Amino acid sequence: MTHVLHRDPRHRYPCAVRGEGAYLYDAGGKRYLDASGGAAVSCLGHSDRAVIEAIQRQMDRLPFAHTSFFTNEPMEALADALVEHAPKSLDKVFFVSGGSEATEAALKLARQYFVEKGEPQRAHLIARRQSYHGNTLGALAVGGNAWRRRQFEPLLIGATHVSPCYAYRGKQVGESDAAYADRLASELQQTIENLGGENVIAFVAETVAGATLGAVPAVPGYFKRVREICDRHGILLILDEVMCGMGRCGTLWAFEQEGVVPDMVTIAKGLGAGYQPIGAVLAGRNVSEAVIGGSGSFQHSHTYMGHAAACAGALAVQKRLHEDGLLRRVTPLGTELEQRLRQAFADHPHVGDIRGRGLFWGLELVAERATKGPFDPRLRVHARVKRAAMNEGLMCYPMGGTLDGVRGDHVLLAPPFIVEPAQLDELVEKLGRALRGLGQAQEK
Repeated sequence: MTHVLHRDPRHRYPCAVRGEGAYLYDAGGKRYLDASGGAAVSCLGHSDRAVIEAIQRQMDRLPFAHTSFFTNEPMEALADALVEHAPKSLDKVFFVSGGSEATEAALKLARQYFVEKGEPQRAHLIARRQSYHGNTLGALAVGGNAWRRRQFEPLLIGATHVSPCYAYRGKQVGESDAAYADRLASELQQTIENLGGENVIAFVAETVAGATLGAVPAVPGYFKRVREICDRHGILLILDEVMCGMGRCGTLWAFEQEGVVPDMVTIAKGLGAGYQPIGAVLAGRNVSEAVIGGSGSFQHSHTYMGHAAACAGALAVQKRLHEDGLLRRVTPLGTELEQRLRQAFADHPHVGDIRGRGLFWGLELVAERATKGPFDPRLRVHARVKRAAMNEGLMCYPMGGTLDGVRGDHVLLAPPFIVEPAQLDELVEKLGRALRGLGQAQEK
């Protein structure tokens, strides 16, 4: 008997009792290789002494002081560190406790920006189908996953969704990357014209699509076209890097590799690496100056924003990435992981696509490779794979509904930046065993 309303009350979860590097241990002593960082959270693994000790020191000095009365040293230092490593136009940081809160804050800040500018008619948001931006009502509204949205639709603000940049499913036969990017850009342009460019607040997108699509990077040039269209209509570009940012894709900001700078970017997960709950929005100078020069303040807050201990932990994470060189490990280790995945699964009868960037990879599972046909969703293949992987001592992040919120399955991988090549071998070997039963699942 448990009094916890678990994510799935029907499931009996093992009890995690200890973390050590890339591994977690349950109460029975079983060891699990954390190949997904939980949900792309634990980028430093589970026992980083520098981060733990930074939090302990802060707890001894000042655990919490409400930000309506005080600022605090870790919050100021963390904001300085993030801005120092960001493009010059991103110069203000608003701290929250997680990714959903970061999305909510970004949407409200975007709306207030236009109110301050004297454009209160701007009320429309555009995002992409099969996106995920969080589970609070505002974040869920811009998210494009049909299954997550369905029962809450009557409570959601209006948002318009366009096609994701999803080359495996979206590119036409013989279509080049450039032509595909142009076609998606035309769809966005037409959507804006239908709504009226003067009525649109923002376009919201994950730089590399995460949980609901499975580590899908955009084709080259896509985000440059998006940026051009947003600029043409005076629309804000909000990039969601809650899952793919903070070094996960090989650069601190995933958008660095796209050659664009957003007006706002949301971060969380890897910001605190799981050691404390924390998230943030970095806002461009154009946004912050309009708000500060208008009403004077952002009409939004949370009790635990800028939490001193959480900020101290996140600041220690930044030091580990930049000063201790962990960020430099991501690209070479990501190349090694890609090579192992392709060697092991490129010809697997039920692996249709292998995609990703840095230490952020997805395998799309299919019933038939030739047709890209998905498994029958009633089989819940993603759940089967997760169970099989856990039995093997492997944590990965399978999800269903990849195509449209109902059909399709994928496995997301996001190992910690401290992972060693031998552990990549262990990851691929155990994942291979977890995928062995897919043919039998289809027959049943």
